[in-house]
Amino acid sequence: MGSRGHHRGIVVIGAGIAGASVAAELAAAGQDVLLLERESAPGYHTTGRSAALYTPSYGPPVIRALTRASAAAFNAPPSAERPYPLLRPRDVLFVANAGQGASLEAAAADLPVTRISAAEARAMLPLLREDYLAGALHDAGSADIDVEALHRQFLRALTAHRGELRLKAEVTGITRAGKGWRIETPQGEITAEMLVNASGAWADDIARMAGVAPVGLVPKRRTAMLVAPPAGQNVDDWPMVVDIDETFYLRPDAGKLLLSPADETPSEPCDAQPDEWDVALCIDRVQQAVDLPVRRIDHKWAGLRSFVADKAPVVGPAPDAAGFVWVAGQGGYGIQTAPALGRTAAALALGQPIPQDIADHGVRAEALAPRRQALAA
Repeated sequence: MGSRGHHRGIVVIGAGIAGASVAAELAAAGQDVLLLERESAPGYHTTGRSAALYTPSYGPPVIRALTRASAAAFNAPPSAERPYPLLRPRDVLFVANAGQGASLEAAAADLPVTRISAAEARAMLPLLREDYLAGALHDAGSADIDVEALHRQFLRALTAHRGELRLKAEVTGITRAGKGWRIETPQGEITAEMLVNASGAWADDIARMAGVAPVGLVPKRRTAMLVAPPAGQNVDDWPMVVDIDETFYLRPDAGKLLLSPADETPSEPCDAQPDEWDVALCIDRVQQAVDLPVRRIDHKWAGLRSFVADKAPVVGPAPDAAGFVWVAGQGGYGIQTAPALGRTAAALALGQPIPQDIADHGVRAEALAPRRQALAA
């Protein structure tokens, strides 16, 4: 059961990118940390299914601030444990048809992007259909994220600081134990002084189990698929293409093209599976904009992205339960914000201010606080 027995200082539930990052930061701060994961591998659900992009132009203000604050970590030089960079530059084109002029204007005013003509966009990606494309915006500041390498880096940091990852350890019960918590798992009972809820789509379920008020988390299914590029085309340096109203996106992925209808279908927490209607809808939308024959789908999958009403993460101590800390509701932004959000969550869990370099980007505890959700409920 681990060298330090059944009692731990801090138990973190969920070994996706959120749990791994906050567990690593807490262990680095000298805390006794146990990271629990219900599956047989960490990152099985949302993290392992994410086609993540680092893009400071994406998301509500607090997400953009956390993304900017994560830049230094993403751009840290390679090491012996991680010989390759975490980021690979990737241009992004936001494309609009003739009926999407208002959306194009709004995005141009709001995002750090450059307006380009339809001809300039087609020069970057000739497969864009001339009869579809009316205008475009170019984001030159984005990059592909090596999600697996980032996740591994956090898990290595956890164990390097004497923390422990325990797999196949689904939490089946939580009760108060004095000022701390008693956590039941198939591998036995654990007591902890602090419980960090980083369980993704299951975060409200974990809260209810602990007698803590939920925050109104809504898991939403996002579908993706891989298809072959047109014959003879090398797609590695193609831009990502995003519909200006985000009804689809397309991006290169290891020599193939990843397509998504950018769906946000409310779902119960589950092992999400793609819906055939969403797959067909995605191909139809992409083919209206791009000359892309799709003869077969090489792989298709779905993941859950969990949101609260204002689409900002819920991070910090629960207002109604001492020793219970939320790290939830990252939506589709969990990977690109993970370095800064992990450090922020660890600081707030320990009753410390947000690290100054993160606060300098405009990240404020009140924008993340679970109390804002309790007040809005």
